Amino acid sequence: MMSALYLHIPFCKSRCIYCGFYSTTEFSWQSRYVDALCREMELRSQKHPKNGMKTVYFGGGTPSLLTREQFHRIFDAIGKTYIYNNVYPPSEVTIEANPDDVSDDFCEMLRELPVNRVSLGVQTFDDGRLRFLRRRHDSRQIGEAVRRLREAGFRNISIDLMFGFPEETLASWISDIDQAIALDVKHVSAYSLMYEDDTALFKQWKSGKIEKIDDECSRQMYETLIDRLETAGFEHYEISNFAKNGFRSRHNSSYWNQTPYVGIGAAAHSYDGQTRSWNVSDLREYVESIERGELPSEHEIIDETTRYNDLVTSAMRTREGIFLPSLEPKFRDYLLENAKKSLENGLLAIDHDQIHLTRSGLFVSDSVMSDLIYV
Repeated sequence: MMSALYLHIPFCKSRCIYCGFYSTTEFSWQSRYVDALCREMELRSQKHPKNGMKTVYFGGGTPSLLTREQFHRIFDAIGKTYIYNNVYPPSEVTIEANPDDVSDDFCEMLRELPVNRVSLGVQTFDDGRLRFLRRRHDSRQIGEAVRRLREAGFRNISIDLMFGFPEETLASWISDIDQAIALDVKHVSAYSLMYEDDTALFKQWKSGKIEKIDDECSRQMYETLIDRLETAGFEHYEISNFAKNGFRSRHNSSYWNQTPYVGIGAAAHSYDGQTRSWNVSDLREYVESIERGELPSEHEIIDETTRYNDLVTSAMRTREGIFLPSLEPKFRDYLLENAKKSLENGLLAIDHDQIHLTRSGLFVSDSVMSDLIYV
């Protein structure tokens, strides 16, 4: 049974300089795209029996750019395909939103929908850095968005933050963290600024226009993030995610725990425990294929080795890590043998049959997990 549904909404008014996700500014396709999303759900339901979804997540792109009618159209299709209205009401329905899209009308629309969680793309409270990222909102609109959502009855609000900007100081980062805490949101996701190939940010760095901060500064920022958020009552439950008690992201936890999920839309991925599939990352090709009644996706069969390696690179990101008795003996023995060095160095620990990263291990997690990959 699938447990998580992801819908990719690729439309953006402008493209942020760091973004490596598939997105587009071709709004003339938006209506046809929404129709295609609904049709893809129908096509997929013909291949698999109807079942409920525990979580639904609208990601992007910028889902908050959809119209009221388009949201209702999509939710009607979800209800018909996954019968959540009568049988399997999802416990968590998340919509990503830009702060400047959160108007009173937007909040009123959300109240008409089964949405109970909003994730705001804040990134930073510094207006200069927001302009550098080419974000559409300013710092003032962040607080206004949270206030409007709260007044509309939404308690489960998450915000995204970034650190490691060129020339960013530790004091400036602390200011961002403290302003996030002051908003009294329930969840914070925080990421180091990534220089992904073919992004505008990567090109600026390669041309020498900007410089990356050094590794030690980045480490100090991450340590400071953990300390201040934990002091403020947040649980550090995944490498980049922090939640107040009871407010972990249930949807994203599906990915880390290898729960089956369905991805709908251009560039969306799906996983059923045996196969992994991904839709084409092209708006026109996606829409036209769906209109012909064809699923524009490729897939791969996941063998036992790939499944183990996926578990290492996903579950090891979480606070709990991997439950050793759940592994087949062959992989459990391999993991424990290759984990010896990290266990001795205090980068990994075992508690109640759970092997997990320690605080020290978080800073070198990629290296630790690489040692555990089965080759």
